[in-house]
Amino acid sequence: MLTIGYIGNGKSTNRYHLPFVLQGKNLKVKTIYQRTPEHEKWKRIEGVYYTSDLDELLNDEEIQLVVVCTTHDSHYEYTKLVLEHNKHCLVEKPFMKTTEQAKEIFTLAKEKKLIVQAYQNRRFDSDFLTVQKVIEEGKLGELFELEMHFDYFRPEIPESTASFKSYMSYLYGHGCHTLDQVISYFGRPDRIHYDVRQLLGKGRMNDYFDLDLYYGVLKVSVKSSYFRLKSRPSFVVYGKKGCFVKEKRDRQEEHLKLFYMPDNKDFGIDTLDHYGIITYIDDKGEIHEEKVKSVNGDYGKVYDDLYEAIVNGKNKTITDEQTLLQMEILETGVKGLK
Repeated sequence: MLTIGYIGNGKSTNRYHLPFVLQGKNLKVKTIYQRTPEHEKWKRIEGVYYTSDLDELLNDEEIQLVVVCTTHDSHYEYTKLVLEHNKHCLVEKPFMKTTEQAKEIFTLAKEKKLIVQAYQNRRFDSDFLTVQKVIEEGKLGELFELEMHFDYFRPEIPESTASFKSYMSYLYGHGCHTLDQVISYFGRPDRIHYDVRQLLGKGRMNDYFDLDLYYGVLKVSVKSSYFRLKSRPSFVVYGKKGCFVKEKRDRQEEHLKLFYMPDNKDFGIDTLDHYGIITYIDDKGEIHEEKVKSVNGDYGKVYDDLYEAIVNGKNKTITDEQTLLQMEILETGVKGLK
């Protein structure tokens, strides 16, 4: 059994972590720390101890893993505290504010022989897993271009922000999803072209980004905006022999927002209407167009992999090198914005 404590009792903990952990056979949630219990908004979980005394959590010898689910600007301080108390640590994304902070945290963890990693749950999105399946089947031929879109129409968010902070930028907050997917599958790019904007002007938040990552002949584009009234397809992949279009994103977040939880058999699962479409030319020169059944996503895989690393000594799936590369890209992307 892996015994877990949480720092933070907000949306991240209750929507994106606990629904999966509570389904885990070898996982036990013991304690949740909340700094301001008077602002508590989520229903308490029976059998879990809630406290506003952080030392109670940090000094509990039964707790092996602490999950940091707080705002970006406090990740470094809380993670360092957790490691100094000799506990493994899982940190919400974006991992840290800077690459230097990330390097320091990884060094400290290695010195103490502890595991620390980012919660890159989007690595286990259905649409991303389905794209991998299509690529590996080979029907598209040599890959030339892959476009990833993560669009919203939420103008009220940038409009309500009257200052710029790099770690609160759109690139940090949402690029950390898609960039991890690119890095986890394709690795370190040969070069990157950055187009990171403040559409509402200087002194406002970053609300748009378009990054092109080059891998030989392949260009992977990561694009996102707060001002897309109609979203672009989640994924579009072009190869020498065909293309694959996945219009709809993974449905796990959609279901979680509706409080439709992972204990339902159809949680997060695409229906026929959500399937992507592959169009390709076969070896006889004939054109085919087919729907592709989606691979099921599962955010709980992050915890499954952590369990194997902590309890059984296996290698981490989400590596330090991948996280550091992502931090470098995020920092470079917002450099120069004010």
